Amino acid sequence: MHDNRSHPLLAQVPLTVSPFVSLPTATTLPYTYKALPSTLPPSSTGTSASSSEEKVQYVVSSSGHAAHPDEIIASCQALQAYLQKMQDDADKALKSWEEKIQARELAEKRRVAPGWLDSDARILEPEKKTSTPFKSGGLSEGQNSLMDVDVLGTDVSSLRNTPIVAPSGEGDELDRAFGGLGLNK
Repeated sequence: MHDNRSHPLLAQVPLTVSPFVSLPTATTLPYTYKALPSTLPPSSTGTSASSSEEKVQYVVSSSGHAAHPDEIIASCQALQAYLQKMQDDADKALKSWEEKIQARELAEKRRVAPGWLDSDARILEPEKKTSTPFKSGGLSEGQNSLMDVDVLGTDVSSLRNTPIVAPSGEGDELDRAFGGLGLNK
């Protein structure tokens, strides 16, 4: 590649030009172009940097407001402190709101099941009745099934001492409970 000679291996590779690739071109600058200085020029107000009593407001916004960078930083920090205070207040309000909701739900649970949340036992057991046990074949004497009572016709109190015949099968129990449907074959 030195002395305008190419390498013999590179000379064997054919080159193609893609119509989709365009080579960069040099940009033309306007006649009014001026190069930027590498340093800031001295202050146009004539004050030196050693006078720290009054800071020069050389940052000017588009609305015409001028400020010193330290003033801008101070206002940004004040805004950040205000936003943090607002965020903390909102977090406190949200936390108190969630606590009120949780307390309301706990009160509702205690109303529905008093004592459930106050004990460590988490298995509910029904209370056992102290009635006479069943005999084999049906109810004990003196106990009638409510399904056996004809409320519309006879006096219910006269049926209390009537002996109950034990049904012989499940189908007979259903017929006794719901009445015969007359589905004979």
